[in-house]
Parts: sequence; structure tokens; C-alpha cells
Amino acid sequence: MADERKITPAGLINLFAVYFIWGSTYLAIRIGIEEGSGFQPFWFGGLRVLVAGTILVLWGALRKKKFLPSRKDLLVLAASGFLFWIGGNGLVILAEQHLDSGLAALVIAITPIWVALFESVLDKKMPSFLLIISLIIGFGGIFILSYPLLSSGIRADVLSILALLLASLSWSCGLVIQARKPVSVSRGVNSGYQQLFGGLFYTLIALLMREPLPAPTQEAWMAWGYLVVFGSIIAFTSFVSALQLLPASLVTTYAYVNPVIAVFLGWLILREPISGWTVAGGLFVLLGVSGIFQVNRKKRRQDNQQAEVSLR
Repeated sequence: MADERKITPAGLINLFAVYFIWGSTYLAIRIGIEEGSGFQPFWFGGLRVLVAGTILVLWGALRKKKFLPSRKDLLVLAASGFLFWIGGNGLVILAEQHLDSGLAALVIAITPIWVALFESVLDKKMPSFLLIISLIIGFGGIFILSYPLLSSGIRADVLSILALLLASLSWSCGLVIQARKPVSVSRGVNSGYQQLFGGLFYTLIALLMREPLPAPTQEAWMAWGYLVVFGSIIAFTSFVSALQLLPASLVTTYAYVNPVIAVFLGWLILREPISGWTVAGGLFVLLGVSGIFQVNRKKRRQDNQQAEVSLR
């Protein structure tokens, strides 16, 4: 059956919150870990998710939501927590020490393409022609975005681009695991445990790398606090609410809007340059992502038709 949820003002408010907040997190990360901020990368990420995860789990307990996962659930939460927060967010933090926040957001926008590719592999189905074309277009966009940096030959820039590609790959793996291995706790508690596990991994890495304890500037503290309250708690709650109040096809448009918001805020606040390479590469990435949404829409339509036939 088609998604019959209507567009409501409450749903749009939640969706606009997701648009702006998730789009602005790249800027907050850049401010929080820039040179002289007083935050080392893994302490910055670890303290954020430890605090946010604790709040979400305790809030679920106070609301009498199911908050004690089974042993099997804990394995899924630990794996997805590592993939989301260490492989995904952690690599973004490392990359943004050297790259502009808007560029980071545009490279990460390729995530839906990875997800669709993984789904095809796990379903043991040959990727469709549209999926292959979308993949080529999306990676063509990444090459265009990266060309000025790659041609410069600066090792840190090249490694940062690779880190962002690995981050999108890791985040995609986490999404696929979450979709195929649902856990028995509520969504908020689910996110809380993922962040707690991510925080534990972050802390372990920070200790192993002997990162000095944080001594943040006021600006860095504000960026960190913004990520805790808005990025990890409010935006997540808004995303879940938007999924409940609006058609899913409308909610997924955040994948188009977030990179645009990130590029604009980076230009407005940090004076990050917007070159022709940025515009052209960004358009190619978003065009590739658009193709993936068409693939998913066609797949859902076929699944609905098969379900209707089976009910006859």
C-alpha cells in the first residue's frame, strides 16, 4: 500500500528542524576541533555521545519505555554504535581537521548510494542499471569535488577525502545492520545505547592514543554543547517524529538539503569558499542520490504490488 500520511504543520516543523540541525552539525564539528580549540578529536566525539546517550537512555527509563536490551540486542547496538560513531562520525571529525565543513557534507551525501549497493549484495540481486548509473554519477561528483585537493598533492587532504569515503561506507553498514537486525528497545533508547557504545569506543581510542584531556575554549564548548543538545537529541527526536507524521518519501529529502545547508553555513560563518568545482561536484553527488531514491521508490512499488497479489 502507498504511504497515506498527509503533510501536517507539525510534521513540517520537525522536518525543517532535521534540515537545519543535521546540516549545521558539520559546521559545529569544524569549530569544535579546529586548531587551538582545546579539544582533541576522539575526546570531542566521545564526550558528546556519552552525555547524549546517557540522557536518551535515562529519558526512556523515566518514560517507562523498554530500556533493557537482550544480550543479542547488545551485540547489534555495539556493532552499529561502532560503525555509526567511530567509523562514521569519528572519521568525519578527523577529516574536518583539514577540510572545509561543506565539502565534508557533500562527500558524506553519497551514503544512500552505498546503502542501496549493500542491499543489492545482501539480497543476492544484480544491481539495477539505474543503481549502477547512480553509483557512477555519485562517484564522479566525489572526484570533481576532490580534484582541486588531489591535484595539490597535499597528503593530509588526500587522506581526509579517503577518510570521508570510509565514513560514508561505515555509516551505510550501520544503517543496513539496523534495518535488518531490529532491537527490542524503543527508538530513543536504541539511539542512546548506540551512542553510549560509541562513547566507550571513543574513550578507549583516546586513551590508547594518549590524547591530552580537553581544555576547550568557550567557542569549542558551545559547539560541543550544540552537538549534544541539538545534533544528538533534538534532531534525532525530530527525525523520528517526522517519519511518524509525514510520508517517508518527503522525510528522505533531508539527504538533499543537509549538504546545501552545510555548504551555505560554512560559507556564511567560516568564509569557506564555494568554487565551481564545489557546485559541479555537489550537483553530481545529489543527482546520483536522486537516482537511488528512484531505485528505492520502484522497489517499494514492486513490493506493494506483490503484497496485494498475495492477498487476493
